[in-house]
Amino acid sequence: MGQVRQTVLGVAGREVVITNPDKVIFPQAGHTKLDLVKYYAAVAEAALRGIAARPLVLKRYVNGAEREPFFQKRAPEQRPEWVETVELRFPSGRTAREIVVRDAAQLLWIVNLGCIDLNPHPVRADDLEHPDELRVDLDPGPGTSWDDVRRVALIVRDVLDEHRLRGWPKTSGSRGMHIYVRIHRRWSFDQVRRATLALAREVERRAPGQATSKWWKEERHGVFLDYNQNAKDRTVASAWSVRPTPDARVSTPLEWDEVAGCDPAAFTLVTAPARLAERGDASAAINATPGSLDSLLELSAAQEAAGLGDAPWPPHYTKQRGEPPRVAPSRRASANAKTKGSGRRQSTQPLITVAKAEHKEDALAGLERWKARHPEAAARLQVDDVLVDSMRGRSSTWTRIRINLRHVPESERSAEEPPDPDYDPWRGSGVARRGSRAPKTRSSS
Repeated sequence: MGQVRQTVLGVAGREVVITNPDKVIFPQAGHTKLDLVKYYAAVAEAALRGIAARPLVLKRYVNGAEREPFFQKRAPEQRPEWVETVELRFPSGRTAREIVVRDAAQLLWIVNLGCIDLNPHPVRADDLEHPDELRVDLDPGPGTSWDDVRRVALIVRDVLDEHRLRGWPKTSGSRGMHIYVRIHRRWSFDQVRRATLALAREVERRAPGQATSKWWKEERHGVFLDYNQNAKDRTVASAWSVRPTPDARVSTPLEWDEVAGCDPAAFTLVTAPARLAERGDASAAINATPGSLDSLLELSAAQEAAGLGDAPWPPHYTKQRGEPPRVAPSRRASANAKTKGSGRRQSTQPLITVAKAEHKEDALAGLERWKARHPEAAARLQVDDVLVDSMRGRSSTWTRIRINLRHVPESERSAEEPPDPDYDPWRGSGVARRGSRAPKTRSSS
């Protein structure tokens, strides 16, 4: 076998080896691994502002942006001595040593591992229990426009202002938007999550037709404010991260006066460095304005007094005190708990699963086959009746597609069929899947 081609870059006083520099990472745009590395070298100062001194989850796209990634929490055993790590303890009780990046050389080293976007925890390595960042993740549902996202973002800004907090907006690099808030390191993960839930509910109250705080997809409409992104062990793509889109979009910080008219497609691996050079980093002062959560936590207490308790947590977290039943409404028992005489629970939504696939494109192809078999039912579906979920498997994501038949008359509903395709990420692993627990899903923003 021939030698693997490599390039050596000098950065931050170190030599960083880039293997397979000509490997195409973005097939449609034609960008190679070296193009991605050079992008991060060009924006390193700004990118480090969002990740420096924070533990990182490595989200590795070893087969390029169009294939599914795998998530690596534990730092590779073989790594340069100048790559730092820190030990984290997760909600499960397990621990892992994760990478901590502090300079451009370390940044390019993880990009060489296949990391397209950067996924830091909202804590610093010297205090892993007290976040310094509250993250508002605006995740648009099916049929939701970019204008809706922008309008909801401006409402978030207004609510934050009223609670004496400064929000720093950025495009997510996908379909949504993120708003970060620097806070003093005084509050626990649970308190930060509770503050974000209160914020989400207040935004929903002000824009009930556009915004939602509902965790279950079948209950959502418009733009979902994902409060659970502030639970411990959750990460969000940081500012100046390239995202795995066909055009290699970048999660780009914005000034607030840009939000109403911005186009996320304008910010890519090619254009973002020029924007940074010409206009600077819109979030350059983010670390200078930490704020207090006291006011949002007071809002949370007022909501609780009015009857709004906790909301569902992600499925792999320990059941929390005051949390509502952790089961999707479509599986929730009816008022009578069971259908009379059948012993089966009554569903509130007629959901069927039509595809489960290792790769999203295969699941979407299965959806089209279902529509071809059932054209009358397919013609009655609304855009938000098709639920496309990115699921977390053992080490990588897979895709599940469900259909809500609520707009299809019962007389026209066919019996549920085996999913096509019917992928099982646990097949052959010796791990029995626990059917009583909701699967793990990830945001698509």
